Amino acid sequence: MKINTKMTLTNIFLFIFVIYTLICIFLFFYQRNLMYHPDENNYSGDNLEVNIEKVNIKTTDNINLLGWFHNKNLKSYKTIVYFHGNAGTLENRIHKLNHFKDMDVNFLIIAWRGFSGNKGKPSEEGLYIDGASAINWLKEKGLKEEDIIIYGESLGTAIATEITQNKNFAGLILETPFTSMIEAAKNFYPYIPVGLILKDKYENNEKIKNINIPVLVMHGEADQIVPFWMGKKIFNLASEPKYSYFTKYDDHMMEYDDKLVLALKSFVDSLN
Repeated sequence: MKINTKMTLTNIFLFIFVIYTLICIFLFFYQRNLMYHPDENNYSGDNLEVNIEKVNIKTTDNINLLGWFHNKNLKSYKTIVYFHGNAGTLENRIHKLNHFKDMDVNFLIIAWRGFSGNKGKPSEEGLYIDGASAINWLKEKGLKEEDIIIYGESLGTAIATEITQNKNFAGLILETPFTSMIEAAKNFYPYIPVGLILKDKYENNEKIKNINIPVLVMHGEADQIVPFWMGKKIFNLASEPKYSYFTKYDDHMMEYDDKLVLALKSFVDSLN
């Protein structure tokens, strides 16, 4: 009887081990499908109220990226480079971009490789190339780093911090930033060794220490995807001058209400 009990426990343990191993293997090979969602539609039906030019930005590894460029006055105003998050198309950001028409600012928003009809597959290395290519495109138009404000949304905050390290950009805006992808993944997969299997680590918490320009961090306490404590930690790690727009009820997709727009406009105006 004791032998049978031991064999049963051993079989149960082996079964659990095999299932756990298969889950880890699945997550290793399928992780980028879980991380990047180009076909997800968060917002639809918004009409663009600001004039844009659709532009083509070629990366250093020969991928053409779709961009929307709003040139209000390149000589007089700063230019925001907007790095969007891990889901959706450029159209999903129209409700945000429409507010830029009332600010003294130009903007360029790009779609990542694999998004909005662009070729290629998203990865940490690839998105860094995309972000750098957007900056180079603006520099070819005569802009300098101090003419450019970097804006990162969610996953885009990782590209924003990577691009901004040890540079002299006018400012940095981080909307719902995370500390690192490892810590963010642990929030969803606490029993998986994500530190071992994760390919795209996006370590914002280390890179923010290398940034010495004005920073605005925006985050809501009700965020169900990136915990609020992560945004608060990024703010605490950031160097002065730094500013925050923290709200009690905003979820991950922050409400672009009058208060947020005022905070954003005030920060932009302080840099012009």
